[in-house]
Amino acid sequence: MKEDTKGFRRGRVCRPFLAGIAFLALASVAAAAQSVAFQLDAQHTAIGFTLGDVLHTVRGTFRLKRGALRLDPASKKLTGEIVVDAKSGESGMGLRDRKMHREILESDRFPEIAFRPDRVDGTVALQGKSSVRVHGIFNIHGADHELTVPAEVEMFPDHWTATLHFAVPYVSWGMKNPSTLFLRVNESVDIDLTTGGTVSRP
Repeated sequence: MKEDTKGFRRGRVCRPFLAGIAFLALASVAAAAQSVAFQLDAQHTAIGFTLGDVLHTVRGTFRLKRGALRLDPASKKLTGEIVVDAKSGESGMGLRDRKMHREILESDRFPEIAFRPDRVDGTVALQGKSSVRVHGIFNIHGADHELTVPAEVEMFPDHWTATLHFAVPYVSWGMKNPSTLFLRVNESVDIDLTTGGTVSRP
């Protein structure tokens, strides 16, 4: 009986090829499994703003609307969004807040403020504290602005926390300066964000 050498050779060629395909598929699955998912909890999120003027300092708050992030520790790519309810902004004085919403934020037209990160500069430790810088796009008043935000992150087995502090130069970003003849305010507002929530890791 004559041996089918062609079929034998084809089998020898196909096996390494199929093994390579299987390896690439498994590598893709393993890479996807390494990503870490962060869910933001509105109950554990505080968003404060501080605006200084010549007489006193105005402080107020906003509320988180939704937030979820996903980090690939290998590439340091960070995706997702943190969305704030623009209409929730309040400083404790009704007249001032109405002016803020009507003339500066125009929150009826632009009801959301969002930060959509794209990468992390630095390393987020999967356990313990990390100091990193988060780069992304900050959307406010209907316009996108590139922004890098310093962040202090702490990871626990089943949850995470983060503290961020940065300035929003709202006047140079096209929003109205609320200063008057007798009241001069800063042209940037300081934002303090403390947040946390559940984490899903490999």
